[in-house]
Amino acid sequence: MQFERQSGVFLHLTSLPGPHGIGDLGSGARAFVDFLDRADQSLWQFCPLGPTASIHGNSPYQSSSAFAGNPLLIDLRDLVDRGYLTADEVEPPGDFSQQQVNYDRVTEFTERRLRTAYENFDESAAEADRNAFAEFCEREAGWVDDYALFTALKTEFDDAGWMDWPDDIRTREPAAMERYQEELADDIRYHKFVQWCFDSQWEALAEYAAERDIGLVGDLPIYVGLDSADVWAYPEVFRLDDDHYPAEVAGVPPNPGDDGQRWGNPVYDWETLRANDYGWWVDRFERLFDLVDIARIDHFKGFDEFWSIPAEADDPAAGQWRDGPGAHFFETVRDRLGELPFFVEDLGFLDESIVALRDQFGFPGMRVPQYADWCEEGHMYQPMHYPESAVGYTSTHDTDTIVGYYRGLSDRQRDCLHYNLGTDGDEINWDLIEAVWNSNAVVAMTTMQDLLGLGSDARFNVPGTATGNWQWRVTDAALDADVAERLRRVTDRTIR
Repeated sequence: MQFERQSGVFLHLTSLPGPHGIGDLGSGARAFVDFLDRADQSLWQFCPLGPTASIHGNSPYQSSSAFAGNPLLIDLRDLVDRGYLTADEVEPPGDFSQQQVNYDRVTEFTERRLRTAYENFDESAAEADRNAFAEFCEREAGWVDDYALFTALKTEFDDAGWMDWPDDIRTREPAAMERYQEELADDIRYHKFVQWCFDSQWEALAEYAAERDIGLVGDLPIYVGLDSADVWAYPEVFRLDDDHYPAEVAGVPPNPGDDGQRWGNPVYDWETLRANDYGWWVDRFERLFDLVDIARIDHFKGFDEFWSIPAEADDPAAGQWRDGPGAHFFETVRDRLGELPFFVEDLGFLDESIVALRDQFGFPGMRVPQYADWCEEGHMYQPMHYPESAVGYTSTHDTDTIVGYYRGLSDRQRDCLHYNLGTDGDEINWDLIEAVWNSNAVVAMTTMQDLLGLGSDARFNVPGTATGNWQWRVTDAALDADVAERLRRVTDRTIR
């Protein structure tokens, strides 16, 4: 077991306190690290960090890049300190909410100021900043060159998906690449500047957390968005046809009670990847571990086997199971990168082959009490039955809060829960936090919403819905010293 017995809190970056309508990498992030430090926590977990788009409901799981950072997370006040903006320019308007993110409003406000910051950087940046920017562009050229060109082209073509661009640039013909790189040179450089700002601010935040012995837990969606720099720049990595359109897309098959799901992400060409020692994936992991200490692999099942649907089919039932890369993939990556500090999302897919793959590499799986049958003796999602090789979560970004879940239980399940936990449910959030913390799971995680005892109105995401997600924020005042002290006592008592 490569992990120590420890615990932490999930809070996505967009949910942090801050003056500009969304969480950022500035003082609100440091305030949360201080909260974790007071609570004696050793882990901070969050969603993927990539750029998001309103067309995808601002989901961090549908990003335009598996490598880039989200520009909306940049701390504008830091750009004032650097001399790229004035204090007046970052004065927040009165209509920004401290409780909810209005992505359209935030995007409009932030992008204008990032453009101004870039212009001022271009005109008057100190030599040290210019050198740091140049060093970043050289060091990260493997992904930032394609991402910056891709993003500039999106603007050039009125935000159309790359599949609808002119054929020459859609298929990256050399003459077209050279022409657009020249025509869009300033816009390309702007997007590199934005990524440099994100990267330097992230490095400072990660150092602040490390000084307090708090590890950062990132998230790795197995698939990338179709309309992404990754698919456009690396068509050979995916199962595309000769014209670079998807031949097959990802999803899950029908199960009793549902019709399955067609996600639409292009699936990987694992044979080609294997022939190249999974080079694109190694690059992806290297970038991820430049940013975080541990990563949660979303949909781990896809590395064992994956449901592949013909692109022209709308019905998920038209798909078939295909073999994933399996152990060879993780062995190859481990040979290149060393130890692989992964948690894996294995919810709902616990067949023999995925368990064997997970356990071969010692990756802890996930256990969530909201999936428990409280009236079934020994049910695997009851905290008292978690194995050591597990990460126990009170709730996740995709589930209801504990309080919301509890309110929706049937009378019978609620009575069985009371019996199993020895509680009357008056503080059900702390009852379940204590149960998960007291379990054998090597890592215990809760959410900020659960620490505050919030109901379903504070839920972060409802899977399968396109609007109203990823908006909840915590306020400065809610990072309460009494809450931190109570979590510290639970952590001390359960030896985490």
